[in-house]
Amino acid sequence: MRRYALPSLFLLLMSITGPSSAASVESRTWGQTPAGEAVQLFTLKNTGGMEAHICTWGGYIVALKVPDKKGALADVTLGFDSLDGYLGRNPFFGCITGRYANRIGGAKFTLDGVEYPVTANSGKHQLHGGKAGFDKKLWAAKAVQDGVELSYTSPDGEEGYPGTLKCTVTYTLTPDNGLKIDYSATTDKPTVLNLTNHAYFNLSGEGSGDILGHELTIPTDKITATDDDLIPTGEIASIQGTPLDFTAPHAIGERIGADFKPLIQGIGYDHNYVLSGSGLKLAATVKDPASGRVMTVRTTEPGVQLYTGNHLNGVPGKGGHIYAKRHGFCLETQHYPDSPNHPSFPGTILRPGETFHSTTIYQFSAE
Repeated sequence: MRRYALPSLFLLLMSITGPSSAASVESRTWGQTPAGEAVQLFTLKNTGGMEAHICTWGGYIVALKVPDKKGALADVTLGFDSLDGYLGRNPFFGCITGRYANRIGGAKFTLDGVEYPVTANSGKHQLHGGKAGFDKKLWAAKAVQDGVELSYTSPDGEEGYPGTLKCTVTYTLTPDNGLKIDYSATTDKPTVLNLTNHAYFNLSGEGSGDILGHELTIPTDKITATDDDLIPTGEIASIQGTPLDFTAPHAIGERIGADFKPLIQGIGYDHNYVLSGSGLKLAATVKDPASGRVMTVRTTEPGVQLYTGNHLNGVPGKGGHIYAKRHGFCLETQHYPDSPNHPSFPGTILRPGETFHSTTIYQFSAE
């Protein structure tokens, strides 16, 4: 696979002009992998004052700077100041997650009558693609209008998955302060696929403390019910009127400590919400009363995983900040967890001759 190479210490600035232009794209060498491969950091800037930093190792969103109600910029994603933090073990801070995001129960699934064991990395289960998922791969990159296109070819059998999978993820900034993520993939054998981004957000700015005061709305009263290992049981459960119901706005911390079995299982919110409708649809809205920042999430995916940083335990982050429990939240747009083992769930099978497409937009405003 040919990689998008830049001379060491050379800055590429691609200014895209014209009435439809949203962003400039800049790239520089950011460091090396342990194997000596160059890692690039792309900086996207639009005319609305928004800025995104994307690195080619794991496709991480390294920074996402957006204005508050007074126009002041802050980085609203948790992460690290240097590449070293992303090369080491970390809580998936803003990476591309695959081949199969979220969980596969028992680290195995059956496809066309053949059982495929995949790498177990969360007890007896698989989480976020295994021990060396897409977050631990160097992606090829090229600058495109308003953004960067990343590509990676996952070989047949990687982490136990069948088929050579060619995957492309494109990050672009829109003129109205949206970060748009487009996913596409093809395969040469039947396989299963679930791609997302695992950004941790804090709309007050990373390092500013917990997110319990953020006000969240999710337009559905259904989740995929799980067991104590957070593996789906197959039931689509109603959460109407429970502490998981965000069909009306609630502060994230308002009910997070309730004596309610799903919250006890997840040690807080760690649940896949079942979205209705087709096409690009609303998945969630989050408002931070302190800064006035609002994030609206739209996606073509059938689900969104709400995770409230329940296992953050003093991670050294940007600027010397220490990220503790519930200092960030995730809204991971996705297919349902463990779908390959639940035929009633929306299908995640990709076959030769088909092309997988998915789009998610994280839109920012202030009020």
